[in-house]
Amino acid sequence: MSPTDAMMPVWHEKHLRAATRAAGVALWSWNVDTDAITMDEAAYDLWEVPKSERKITFEILSRNIHPADLERVRSAFAATRAVVGAYEIDFRVLSNGDVRWISARGQGDDADITDRIMFGIFLDVTQRKQAEEANELLAGEMGHRVKNLLTIATALTQITSRSAETKEDMVHELTSRLMALERAQDLIRPVPGRKTGATLLGDLISVLLAPYDEKGASVRIRVSVPKINVGETSSTALALVIHELATNSAKYGALSISSGTLDVSCNAHEDDVAVVWTERGGPSVVPPTKLEGFGSKMVHRSMASQLGGTIAFDWSEEGVVVALRMSKHRLAN
Repeated sequence: MSPTDAMMPVWHEKHLRAATRAAGVALWSWNVDTDAITMDEAAYDLWEVPKSERKITFEILSRNIHPADLERVRSAFAATRAVVGAYEIDFRVLSNGDVRWISARGQGDDADITDRIMFGIFLDVTQRKQAEEANELLAGEMGHRVKNLLTIATALTQITSRSAETKEDMVHELTSRLMALERAQDLIRPVPGRKTGATLLGDLISVLLAPYDEKGASVRIRVSVPKINVGETSSTALALVIHELATNSAKYGALSISSGTLDVSCNAHEDDVAVVWTERGGPSVVPPTKLEGFGSKMVHRSMASQLGGTIAFDWSEEGVVVALRMSKHRLAN
């Protein structure tokens, strides 16, 4: 025995259990002949299976597996003995209406099998999966915004060229529009550490639409809304929605040509606020074949999850009409 071995502590079962609890590890074993699964208390808690249920099988555990993952997990479970070396599979389970992620890990190919029993662990990897999904969402959102900003810069240049009489006028007007766009971007993605506080709904919409207003046009953009406060949290979500609508209008709708007009009106009730976005005088409206792009998903998600509302599109020939309905309580927060 080496000096190093002599200095190593002796690990008892209670020490191992303390270590697994600290690491959030749940233990399982599987009898490959009887299909019986044995789990420790941590695994029962993780799967939310009553501890009185002592005859555990895959079918019992499968009751909690997300339906979209069930067949994939079933196939992986059946194939574990054919896997050479260690294996790992991540899948979703349903927990009181919420979704959690579990990672099952073990050793395949009957390696280290004892008395026809295989051993492995379960880990709750929900936080890691949520972080991965958040990063993917952020990457998609940033890519979408960069593409939109490039398109908007082109549209603003075209808008400015229609009204500017000299190149100096065009430089001044385009710079003003781009600075207005920068202020609008601050509302969509506030600067960290700088509190914006509550703002008025009319002011918020006007700031976001200012870059698209044309000098000398009769009445191109009209905003008519009652005095309604918008809280700091909801202002970012609503600004994102308005910005997306304005971007699409500058690309394909009424704001893409000088004759187009935009009216934004609002009605407030006891429990909700309804904003109507009406475009007229633009190019012929062609309803999209699908509304599954990233921008569309982002708008619907913001309206539902952050503003407690809905968004609906009417693709009439005269111009698109968008109805935004939001919770008055959510909007004030």
